[in-house]
Amino acid sequence: MKKKKKQKKCAVCKKPFQQYNTMQSVCNPKCALRHAEESREKKERKQLREDKERIKTRSQLEAEAQAAFNRYIRERDYYLPCGCCGGLPKNDEPLRGGAWDAGHYRSVGSAPHMRFVEDNVHKQMKRCNKEKSGNAVEYRINLIKRIGLERVEAVEADQSPRKYTLDQLREIKTLYNKKYRELKKERESNE
Repeated sequence: MKKKKKQKKCAVCKKPFQQYNTMQSVCNPKCALRHAEESREKKERKQLREDKERIKTRSQLEAEAQAAFNRYIRERDYYLPCGCCGGLPKNDEPLRGGAWDAGHYRSVGSAPHMRFVEDNVHKQMKRCNKEKSGNAVEYRINLIKRIGLERVEAVEADQSPRKYTLDQLREIKTLYNKKYRELKKERESNE
């Protein structure tokens, strides 16, 4: 008794068809031409993305890595109050979106080597970060409560130079995007 062959769906038009060999993924020559064209266009788009990524400048990669890092910090500290004043936004300010920054204890301007150090960066209200220029005195007090005096002093004493290569900046961006997605997924599953 012969086994009846199972019909496959065409990769282009999605109609069922009988396969003549295992490599066949489309139902007719017209769909095969369309499939080949779509495949070529997909490869071209991928190549263009890779080319654009390859020619990015240091400042572009640094900005992308910083954005990914900052987003991770805001997600990490999602349930915590402001790292500076210990408060929450006023009633008229939204809790989500634009109310929070990832504020650096030692600023990127004065200590650029501390840009991606997690102990140096915490969720901070925009009001404290921008209008009060980081509110350093209160930030230090709250930082000691949050991570302990030893770690705060380690952040203050850290003078080790860090010059990131382009590949390291790409890795930082990838790492913090991954960490952000994991934290967000975990938080949303707990809510």
